[in-house]
Amino acid sequence: MISVEDMRALEDKAVGKGISKITLMENAGREIAKALEKKAKGKRILIVCYHGNNGGDGFVVARHLADKAEVEVLFLGDESRFKEEAKHNFEKIQNNELIQFTSLDFVNFDDYDIIIDAILGMSYGGELKYPLGAVVDQINAKKKFVASIDVPTGLNADTGEVVDKIIDADMIITFHELKKGLKKYKDKTIVVDIGIPK
Repeated sequence: MISVEDMRALEDKAVGKGISKITLMENAGREIAKALEKKAKGKRILIVCYHGNNGGDGFVVARHLADKAEVEVLFLGDESRFKEEAKHNFEKIQNNELIQFTSLDFVNFDDYDIIIDAILGMSYGGELKYPLGAVVDQINAKKKFVASIDVPTGLNADTGEVVDKIIDADMIITFHELKKGLKKYKDKTIVVDIGIPK
């Protein structure tokens, strides 16, 4: 198992060896899409994204699943707060005719077969402010199949603590190695290789 600090150090080391952060994000999204491909085929999928790199992973997943399923993206973040990698992947799906965007005012979580949680990743485990907390409540209430990217939104990736509330994920797809905070969720966690050298 790995800590957030050690995971970040490995990512930085990979970048130092010439593997760009955009490449790591592309690899992450592609591997998540592969892990969900069979379940997703022909289904209606909602990918819920924020403006951090977890959301960036979600944008990549949307692109990779769009020719296999009906994909919609609910973007809850602020475009002005994108990091370079997330912005790059947001722009890549903006004009993709296979991907629809929806908004909090119009989304009906009942309409989807699968919901992908790409809201907050391993760097957050605190209180979920509006609209994030409300969206977590709505997703949990619907009893749809939910897959979380890296760690479920609301979970402290180091301690496993939940300060406020947490996405009740059926599947967690994490990167490189099991995060320490995922120990009690290990039976429903898949670890995928995103190209970080061992």
